[in-house]
Amino acid sequence: MFPLSSTIPGLVWAYRIRPGERSERLPAECSLAEAEPGDGFIWLHLNLADGRVGAFLEQFDGLTPPAIAALTTHDTHAALSVDEGLLFGTLIDFQREFDSTTRDIGWLHFALSERFIITTRLQPIRSVDKVRAAVDKNATRYGSPLQVFELLVAEFQRGLIAVVLELTEELNQIEDQVYGSELRDERRRLTPVRRLIVRLHRHLRTMLLVMRRAAAADDEDLSEDMEDSLARLAARLEAVDQDVYALADRARLLHEELDSKQSAETNRHLYILSLMTALLLPPSLVTGFFGMNTTALPFAEGLHGTAYAFGFILISVILSWWILRRTGIL
Repeated sequence: MFPLSSTIPGLVWAYRIRPGERSERLPAECSLAEAEPGDGFIWLHLNLADGRVGAFLEQFDGLTPPAIAALTTHDTHAALSVDEGLLFGTLIDFQREFDSTTRDIGWLHFALSERFIITTRLQPIRSVDKVRAAVDKNATRYGSPLQVFELLVAEFQRGLIAVVLELTEELNQIEDQVYGSELRDERRRLTPVRRLIVRLHRHLRTMLLVMRRAAAADDEDLSEDMEDSLARLAARLEAVDQDVYALADRARLLHEELDSKQSAETNRHLYILSLMTALLLPPSLVTGFFGMNTTALPFAEGLHGTAYAFGFILISVILSWWILRRTGIL
């Protein structure tokens, strides 16, 4: 059993939020007994790098085994479930460093009821820090854990819009180079951008599907507030997913244009090489003929044999050029 008086393992922060009042940030050394919801609701944010988190969650009142599994999983795909009045699952988000955000995909696990919201993660997550700052600034706006959950998804959407704008600018720069007069291979820049866009679109579609499925489910555990919230969040994500899909289509067309220009350039080089081969083949035949170590070769005797051989070479080049012009190859 996890002692109620011991420090909560993996605790990043804990808030007690009372509707209409300022939030109370609990000390980092708070215990499970101190983190009981009581008046208002509790928000616990835990770091899964601490291996004791699972044992702690098993002692937390109100969590079911499926919710605990969702909070401690290391799965890297979006999920959303409703069970016994609990809403829990996994959300996609962006990881962050100490002083900046990144484009690396991160995963935020959550479980909420009317009395608490618990979030867990392995790496620092951008949206969670944004929501924490919003709670510190004005906690009176959030009257329930469901509103905190909505804000988490809304902050992810805002972060995603910022990334979409950055990717759009990168594609604009690549597009200027691709359609410019100077041929430059921009695939090294385009490939990681396209890979990120494809990943975002795949995970976004999964989030949309699980939210729509949960909102449309005929489940007694799904309250009307949860249903309305999921419908609103799905509509918000649908809008940004359309932008991501448009970027994916644009990146694909740019990649096809790059391949087309590269193929055209390769064909042009092969064409020039083929012409050079066709023009130099007859002189090679002439020099090969006069280079044979046999008797009775023409022009072997006399003073002007080499000049005559050069004349044959020049005539063969002119004849090859005339044939290529007559056939339309040149």
